[in-house]
Amino acid sequence: MQRDVENFNSYNYGDATYWDARYIKEAGAFDWYQRYSSLRPFFLKFIPFSSRILMVGCGNAVLSEDMVKDGYEDIMNTDISSVAIEMMKKKYKDIPQLKYMTMDVRDMSFFQDDSFDCVVDKGTLDSLMCGTDAPLSAAQMLGEVSRLIKAGGIYMLITYGDPTVRVPHLNRHGYNWKITLYIIPRPGFVKPDGTSSSSESILEPVPITESGRLPAGFVLEDPESHYIYVCQKMGEGDPAAHFEAESVLPL
Repeated sequence: MQRDVENFNSYNYGDATYWDARYIKEAGAFDWYQRYSSLRPFFLKFIPFSSRILMVGCGNAVLSEDMVKDGYEDIMNTDISSVAIEMMKKKYKDIPQLKYMTMDVRDMSFFQDDSFDCVVDKGTLDSLMCGTDAPLSAAQMLGEVSRLIKAGGIYMLITYGDPTVRVPHLNRHGYNWKITLYIIPRPGFVKPDGTSSSSESILEPVPITESGRLPAGFVLEDPESHYIYVCQKMGEGDPAAHFEAESVLPL
């Protein structure tokens, strides 16, 4: 089930030049993986409306716009592409809840430690994992994300990467994240019986073994599902707890 493409690179997805050219060519809004309507149950469960949110790799998606329409008050959007950021600044110049800044997620030193209550990542880590020097890029990005999140805050990662290829990066010493996994079918997926998943079922945490794997025999409802890792930053005095207790199975 190891789904990653870091060894099959055709483009340097961590390079601003690639994304600038892409956004010039594809000017219309595009949301990777999931729209806000599908992610809304997770946002409402884990991210209060008053949170200071960092949206990394925002691109030209409408996710942040939809969040503001739903009541979110403060979203800083960053992207490595200056083309995308300038487009979004113009588009949302009259919406004060949305701010935009050109920035590489591997170096976010512009922001002070503990600056955000939540960091949302929909495809940005995946993009780095498809680029050159993927392990180093991932470590640089996640180190910065950990630094910027306040104790008790959330890093929400929406990705195509299953636990075998994402947990080794998320579970590194120093992040002190409590990780809970959820799995959501791709948009429009219909089960063999003709029904779709309910919001209640997708909000059920998925058990993970102590080594960060799905339990033996676990079958994905949708083989092309997306994975949502909710990583809560523990405080200095909190015991290191890498996985949600009731979601961990023995090896």
